[in-house]
Amino acid sequence: MTQQPPASRNPWVFVPTLYFSEGLPYIIINTVSVILYKKMGIDNASIAFWTSWLYLPWVVKMFWGPLVDIYSTKRKWILSTQLAMAICLFSAAYALNTEGYFFFSLLAFAAGAFVSATHDIATDGFYMLALSKESQALFVGIRATFYRLAMIFGSGLLVYTAGRIETLTGSIPVSWTTVIAAAGFVFVLVPLYHTFALPFPAADSKRSTQDATSDVPFLEIFRSYFKQEKIGAIIAFILLYRFAEAMLLKLAPPFLLDTKGTGGLGLSTTQVGLAYGTVGMVCLVAGGILGGWLISKFGLRKCIWPMAITLHFPDIFYVYMAYVQPDIGLTYVLVALEQFGYGLGFTAFMVYLMYASRGRYKTSHFAISTGIMALGMMLPGLISGYLQQAVGYKMFFVIVCALAIPGLLTILFIPKDEKPDHE
Repeated sequence: MTQQPPASRNPWVFVPTLYFSEGLPYIIINTVSVILYKKMGIDNASIAFWTSWLYLPWVVKMFWGPLVDIYSTKRKWILSTQLAMAICLFSAAYALNTEGYFFFSLLAFAAGAFVSATHDIATDGFYMLALSKESQALFVGIRATFYRLAMIFGSGLLVYTAGRIETLTGSIPVSWTTVIAAAGFVFVLVPLYHTFALPFPAADSKRSTQDATSDVPFLEIFRSYFKQEKIGAIIAFILLYRFAEAMLLKLAPPFLLDTKGTGGLGLSTTQVGLAYGTVGMVCLVAGGILGGWLISKFGLRKCIWPMAITLHFPDIFYVYMAYVQPDIGLTYVLVALEQFGYGLGFTAFMVYLMYASRGRYKTSHFAISTGIMALGMMLPGLISGYLQQAVGYKMFFVIVCALAIPGLLTILFIPKDEKPDHE
């Protein structure tokens, strides 16, 4: 008698590893790559411009999401994209030792970005198919925790390790080749584990093209999204709320790494791993947890203004650091406070996107909103490096503070209805 594959498993067996493997490529491609290229000698304008393009797959992933439904199962998509991610990371690690390392490694990261965005689609879909409604609600905090642990692992432990290897070997290419290859090895182990750990949900089946198009009226989804009340204000809010933060995000690691003579703080790679990727990331998680609790207790209408201000006010810390160039201890504290404020402010933003996704197509509407959010991160990143090189770090951070104002003003015009959504 042939043994049937398990249709269900305890979610603790696979949810933590699924969301760790979802978060790790995102942080490596969009954040760790910035530190890597800075250490490899690429100028700030080129770093910010080219790495900002790496957001593009997350902007447009909604357009090929239906293909994940039509072709094969989400379980197979997860396993294949995880193996493909290993190939992309090994390729990036190899490219760092070539003469055209910037172009070839960027190409590998770009391929990895498309693979990662596809993996996100499959993972989130599989989560809804493999878990009951009750388990989905129960494990939403667990998946978020392991996604953030992946961010700490990537921007904290990997960057710290690269700094240690650099100190021991005296070679920057060797240090980054080692840690990127190590991340690639993680994506050899993860699909091997998931081959046995992932269940085979009955609902996770290949659909025909006709079924997919009948279930998902593509144009109707977009039409209904853009017919929402005050949609212009909502789109302006999504694009501008994080505009200043997006500019800061691309230049904060180079600022920490640049020598004091060039206007930076002169931190080592190891110190940046501790400041930005470990202490800072822990504070970001803490801010996110506190933000969620405050919104659940007092409601978004009361919380959105103070949380939005908390997101942007710490930008002033970077102005202070650019002018004073404080010692390492105070730098750790200020970066931690900035990340804590980011955690609070970003939580309010994401909760608003969920509240604004209503009606029959609320899941698809949320996907469109997050795509616009990624576009809002990509566009300011494209110009941030050129702006910083033109005006220097001091004036750049002053401009960042000023650019927070338009995003705050959009809050005046967005609908803030918190009534339950009835389909």
